[in-house]
Amino acid sequence: MEKTTKTEPIKISVSKVVEFILRCGDIDSGFNDTGAMYKGAAAHRKIQKAEGANYHKEVSLKHEFEADGIVVILQGRADGIIISEEGHVTIDEIKTTTLSLDNIYKQHRLHLGQGMCYAYMYLKTLTNPPKSVSVQLTHYQLDTQETRRHSWEFTHVELEDFFIDLMCKYALWLKFERDWQILRGNSISETNFPFSSYRKGQRELAVAAYRSISASKNLYVSAPTGIGKTLSALFPSIKAMGEGKARKLFYLTAKTITRAVAEDALKLMTAQSLRFKSLTLRAKEKICINKECICSPAHCIYAKGHYERVNAAIKDLIENNDLIIPSLVEEYAKKHVVCPYELSLDTALWCDLVIGDYNHVFDPTVYLRRFFSDENKEYVFLIDEAHNLLERVRDMYTATLGKGTFSGILSLLKDKDAVSKKVRKYLRLVASYLLDIRKNREVSEYTLKEIDLEFVSQVTLLFSAMEEWLAAKKNDEHEFFGEILDLYFDIAKFLLILENYDEHYTTLIEIKGADVSLSLFCIDPSKVIRDKISFSKSSVFFSATLTPLPFYRSILGGSDEDNMLLLPSPFDPSRLLSVAHCGISTKYKDREGSYTPIAETIYAAISCKKGNYLVFFPSYEYLRKVYECFNESYPQVETLVQQNSMTDSERSEFLARFDKDNKETLLGFAVLGGIFSEGVDLKGDRLIGSIIVSVGIPKISFRQNIIRDYYEEKNAQGYDYAYTYPGMNKVLQAAGRVIRCESDAGLVLLIDSRFANASYRNLLPEFWQKLHLIWNEKELRELADDFYNAIDRKG
Repeated sequence: MEKTTKTEPIKISVSKVVEFILRCGDIDSGFNDTGAMYKGAAAHRKIQKAEGANYHKEVSLKHEFEADGIVVILQGRADGIIISEEGHVTIDEIKTTTLSLDNIYKQHRLHLGQGMCYAYMYLKTLTNPPKSVSVQLTHYQLDTQETRRHSWEFTHVELEDFFIDLMCKYALWLKFERDWQILRGNSISETNFPFSSYRKGQRELAVAAYRSISASKNLYVSAPTGIGKTLSALFPSIKAMGEGKARKLFYLTAKTITRAVAEDALKLMTAQSLRFKSLTLRAKEKICINKECICSPAHCIYAKGHYERVNAAIKDLIENNDLIIPSLVEEYAKKHVVCPYELSLDTALWCDLVIGDYNHVFDPTVYLRRFFSDENKEYVFLIDEAHNLLERVRDMYTATLGKGTFSGILSLLKDKDAVSKKVRKYLRLVASYLLDIRKNREVSEYTLKEIDLEFVSQVTLLFSAMEEWLAAKKNDEHEFFGEILDLYFDIAKFLLILENYDEHYTTLIEIKGADVSLSLFCIDPSKVIRDKISFSKSSVFFSATLTPLPFYRSILGGSDEDNMLLLPSPFDPSRLLSVAHCGISTKYKDREGSYTPIAETIYAAISCKKGNYLVFFPSYEYLRKVYECFNESYPQVETLVQQNSMTDSERSEFLARFDKDNKETLLGFAVLGGIFSEGVDLKGDRLIGSIIVSVGIPKISFRQNIIRDYYEEKNAQGYDYAYTYPGMNKVLQAAGRVIRCESDAGLVLLIDSRFANASYRNLLPEFWQKLHLIWNEKELRELADDFYNAIDRKG
């Protein structure tokens, strides 16, 4: 394994190699060493500082060599290198924990392997290396500050033998990756766009995406339904990857159905003989093979001994499949008796495209650390339905703790042991602090400019006590282990968000009856989104309703340097009848008097042509009131009603009722922003009309007003940012259910007096070239009759 040159080297970290080759044993994630995440870095610095002048901290090491014909640059950073006055060398590897030091020693095989690699790499930097060197593991308990050290002496020959054996095993994977990249690259160069021609706007999107990736810029795209956004984003990204302009693609969505669209787009290209490995991630609870998702060797045969078998499972899966979907992962997990979720995460390392949820990149607690822990910037993020990302990230970065939860756990935990008593002590302190807030305030909602350090101290002490309790009860079938673990993770998230707390946040106190909660409320998610997309060289945000584009570019972490693209609809605008009924107010104060007029308008709309219609409301309460009125007046009309909570099968049954061959008119009642207003593709006569009640603005609330006030101060657009833009996005999404392909024709009816205001109409797409403003049902019937007669003549 002598050093060579002349080939493109592969850069890889020591930790990645060691963790992949030397891991062994079981999965046991019932309780992990979460606390070390928050305190570990400071402890490292403390230990290093105490070691004196002979201790050289954070030493960067790099070693270039050839393994099986592949040039590798192995790099990493030793926590410390100690050179005694006599010249003896000790490599120090520091590991911190909030659990028992006995627990961390169980993992010493991995930690020692990492230290041995650093020892060998350090010796290779010396002209006259010593015959032996020590490897020391320093284990530090974060709460008790107890330190234990274990040391091993290795000769130069022993270290070299270990290193060569390790890298020969890893070289088999590197060889697979190299050979695959050659095969993939050749296939990409021969792959053409899978259709003989582009749709209107499709080529413009593909070109913009390719140029943005090539220039390492971000792109924000509003492209109407029908352009083929998914294919237009994937195809140029794959081409760029084939030219070495990207290392891996991530296709991120908010909904499972959109992930299937990405898989279908990839199938179109693989039908042309493209070789490209993709993996679709699924949530742990949904891909788990067992009835209960309990990740411990005592409860799951797939967790017991998982790491002994998982590498063979990965090899089998990736060598025999390119398009890897969750059902395929489950099949191979059963075959090799490994955890399907962990198998999917590991397999993703060897795939070209990862398809998954937003949280795989953006969530602060569950994002894929294995991809985003180094400085590699050769990723491309393709973010579909990007209008959903704003609220998703705001929710991800908001952390809430409530008195009721603390009091509830306090009432459950009756154990008499010392650690349980400690947990109860701090539970009382935190609950009492929140109770005092409720007693001393007359208003039910307010914000604090600063976080009370006393509260933070109490929560931190409780966190440490709960950690100690969970560690002690780890293998105990405690009746309330799950409830306490859930609270522990809530506190863990709170402390994690607290580290990022800045001017983009506020502290929100909410009092509801006997309960009081304290939230770290993320007002402006732009910074955290910007931080996450910095892991990519280019991110492409796209949606049919990413308008107004400057608003979304600003709120989704963009800058003036990032590209924007607004594309027109590819469809014939004469096949859409767009009408705004401005004679009915749907403002909250006017709603009670609007039920009957709205019911009459809905009936007028659906009476013009037999078919399937959806009507959308801003809330379930409003929906219920109008539905009752409509059903009483027009019982002959067949109706469906979206329920507040629906299973996947109930949702499928609801949509299945929208059959193109229905003999009578069908009217579905649904909510704006719900499961039937986005991502639903009812082509042709399955849906011929969408009726939208209101301008969709969120309900006036204290939280939305916090957002309003923040942006009013920032850019004087507070109401638009908090209410108008989010609301109109829901309207546009619901309206987009009607025209899905060139042959579709139908009606979009907006009901709200505010559409008489140009500020709302200016947010509607240019595709609605002739938005008709009306004030009564007679005008609606006349417009609809003329429209359908014209459509019938055209055919």
